[in-house]
Amino acid sequence: MACLSDRVAIVTGSSRGLGRAIAKELASHKAKVTINYYQHKELAEQLLEELHSQGHKAICVQAGVAHPDEVQKLVDATVEAFGGIDILINNAGVNRDRTLRRMSMEEWREVIATDLDSIFYCTQAVVPHMIQRGGGRIVNMSSIVGQMGNIGQANYAAAKAGIVGFTKAVALELARFNITVNAVCPGFIETDMVTSLPEDVQKSLLARIPMGRFGRPEEVAKLCRFLVAEGDYITGATFDINGGMYLR
Repeated sequence: MACLSDRVAIVTGSSRGLGRAIAKELASHKAKVTINYYQHKELAEQLLEELHSQGHKAICVQAGVAHPDEVQKLVDATVEAFGGIDILINNAGVNRDRTLRRMSMEEWREVIATDLDSIFYCTQAVVPHMIQRGGGRIVNMSSIVGQMGNIGQANYAAAKAGIVGFTKAVALELARFNITVNAVCPGFIETDMVTSLPEDVQKSLLARIPMGRFGRPEEVAKLCRFLVAEGDYITGATFDINGGMYLR
């Protein structure tokens, strides 16, 4: 299993959920990690303390990735602390679920800004640093919803589908710099977004998953770790991790 010693990683939206699991996974393989949060300061600082107590190198930076000036602050803080950037996990995201006829312009724009625009801002900001280091690894968090759609999630589905197209285009652009760009499409994973659903909704979802269970954040984190540690010849690809719920 490849070691990430001396590799520097930014994980956006890593105070909780998938981002938290990814930050822990990369740190456990010796990466230096920037924990990013927007609202959940206490959770981010708890994770920072946990990583430090295990002997890992990490910092914590508040930044709203829907805002390019704050993204630059996030990147600058990482470079100042660790000297460069090798890995970017574009994980931050929100959902504002509502049927199309009831969805407000603000709910549409917030999801597109946080889930899709942020991918552009963060990727553009880190690329010069990756080129300077001789290469890099970028993983963009899409979703099964971006592949198959879902009632009440037109904004979320559009953003997550857009991430796949962005990933393919940027992978072609950056390959010559030894920078790989891939997308991960999780299905329904045991995070707050799923566990907060009503019990009958959870049962309905489980009935549609051939493996009969929700995924675990750690399983998604291991896939991301593989892509950044061992996926040297993998770029422009989309990886499904959904228990068989959606097959292409």
